[in-house]
Amino acid sequence: MLDARRSNPNKSGKTKIATKPSSRSSSKTNQSPGRARTKRKPPAPKNEAQYLAKPERFKETWDRVLSAISKMRRDKVSLTQASRDAGISPRTVTKWGKSALRKRKNGKYAAKPSDKLLRIVMIPTPEGMREIAVRESKQVSLLAEYWNALHRYLQTGDATQLKTFQGKQIKDANGVDVPLPTDLPVLNRLGSAGVLSFESLYARSA
Repeated sequence: MLDARRSNPNKSGKTKIATKPSSRSSSKTNQSPGRARTKRKPPAPKNEAQYLAKPERFKETWDRVLSAISKMRRDKVSLTQASRDAGISPRTVTKWGKSALRKRKNGKYAAKPSDKLLRIVMIPTPEGMREIAVRESKQVSLLAEYWNALHRYLQTGDATQLKTFQGKQIKDANGVDVPLPTDLPVLNRLGSAGVLSFESLYARSA
């Protein structure tokens, strides 16, 4: 008599032998599909050195994102319209500028009153123009008001608005205060040399 514990013949009379699952197949089965590695987005620049280290293609994208967000905030236009005017997709704007946006109940985006995205801006000094990195949009707004007052003075000779900036300064991305020059002889010299003749306060324009 055969031992039933050792053999288990099937209907054909052949003995069925149990096989051990392959360790390779079992390891594949145990892998979770949700654990697949995903490519992480590179970090956004936090200071001037990080911005300058980025490739030119990224700088162009970053500047266009900033342009779209500024237009949304300034002109109260939609993300789609601002992105189109900046020459970039809405998806790219939300990817890099999400911290500067808020999503409304209707699912559409609007620009927050302020943000801390890095911007490279121009500021005059007695030695000429200087590029500085700024991380607060309110600082950029203050600088824009200063430039408007400066251009008014250079075009009309009226320094009334410019005098309101005496003693004021801009805080750069490293927390260093950079003074806004209001010395008229210095500004006259820079203006005569054509140093102050440009359309945008940004070091790069999209």
